[in-house]
Amino acid sequence: MQRRTFFRLAGLGTPAALGAPWIGNARAAAASPGCVTEPAREVPLAGTADVVVCGAGPAGVAAALGAARQGAKTLLLETHGCLGGIWTAGALTWILDHTNKTGIMQEIWQGLERRGARGLTRKGGGTNAADTEAMKLLLEELCASAGVQIQLHTRVCAAAKTSDQRLTHVITESKSGREAFAGKVFIDCTGDGDLAAQAGCGWDMGYGQQGVTQPMSLIALVAGITVTEAGPFVRTEDLPMSQSKTNLRAEIKRGGHVSSYGGPSLFPVREDLFIAMLNEEHGFKGTRARDVTAATLHARQELHTMLDGLRALGGVWKNVRLVATAEQIGVREGRRIHGLYTITDADLREGRRHPDAVCRATFGIDIHTIDPVEGNKAVGKIGYRAKPYDIPLRALIARDVQGLMMAGRCISGDFIAHSSYRVTGDAVAMGESAGRVAARAAQTGRLPQQVALEELKT
Repeated sequence: MQRRTFFRLAGLGTPAALGAPWIGNARAAAASPGCVTEPAREVPLAGTADVVVCGAGPAGVAAALGAARQGAKTLLLETHGCLGGIWTAGALTWILDHTNKTGIMQEIWQGLERRGARGLTRKGGGTNAADTEAMKLLLEELCASAGVQIQLHTRVCAAAKTSDQRLTHVITESKSGREAFAGKVFIDCTGDGDLAAQAGCGWDMGYGQQGVTQPMSLIALVAGITVTEAGPFVRTEDLPMSQSKTNLRAEIKRGGHVSSYGGPSLFPVREDLFIAMLNEEHGFKGTRARDVTAATLHARQELHTMLDGLRALGGVWKNVRLVATAEQIGVREGRRIHGLYTITDADLREGRRHPDAVCRATFGIDIHTIDPVEGNKAVGKIGYRAKPYDIPLRALIARDVQGLMMAGRCISGDFIAHSSYRVTGDAVAMGESAGRVAARAAQTGRLPQQVALEELKT
């Protein structure tokens, strides 16, 4: 008979202390109306690893690959049913700030090109787009070849640490119930900083005292038109980006709808397949399930309404079809976890360099309107363009919890800086470095901040 190891999750009360009636495995809390108190439980220890990566988006996959290729036993946990995050579950396989990146980012590009999965334009040049299904398979194959252990359909729900703030376990929920995974070093690549928040890290979110965040967008895949026919409405090199947006916005209005996104775009993936970004959802927080639900329902309705309106116009639009909406609405902004260094607007304004740089970000400040009435006046005029700047390793290391790193849009930064470094080309570079540092720390019994990047060059 297989023996099971259990990790005791304390602090939730004990059966002996319970006097109120039970509801399933919980009881109604007499002292707190409207609440339910769970008893302490023993959570089965489902696995151990040198490096545990939570979230398998662009940053998470790169982190797992970086760690596994250093020889670390690596576990990758993901909420959805595929790897890739916003590229796949989010249907936005449109990769920004990747051209100056080496390593895994270029490996992904080359893998897509070998599969004929890069987006093409009428002039035959490449775009930033890629085929979503091809991306899913490519990422799975890369992780398999590196020996990464993957578990999908698994959500982080709690964390455990020692009295000296060292993270020891991540607790998950899945079809297998609640499980614990032990690790030597953890990397939060959830986008919203879910693991770090569960572990007790400090964080910031949004703009100003109210913490207003950039809007969400539900991405769709659209077919029934071609790049050749719909050229004036498509993001290609054949005309200025602003012009294609203006043209498409006018067509949507002619079809009887005003797009909630002021810059609607069709990104060509194939001659007859497009990524559509047509929608923005304001006033919602990506860390609230009810907000994400409301935004998703409203966004899906709007997308169908817009596509129906275009189809009714006939002509180039007569056969246009919404093939699929994303499994996950695109959340631009969640928690920014406090790290050993905080990237600020000064880094962008001055183009700062750092000796512990993991990559150079070249994408500009991109703040989507946080107030649909005031527009970007709600943020204030920035007054400068971002210069290329370094993302330091210290911004990827949690300040408040030991043995925890971050990669992707949940790293340590302010509102302005986040609007630049949140794009996926940078996320991959961050993840790769975080994974390599985490592996070396785990293998040598050190914390990530005790590992110098120079060690990894040999």
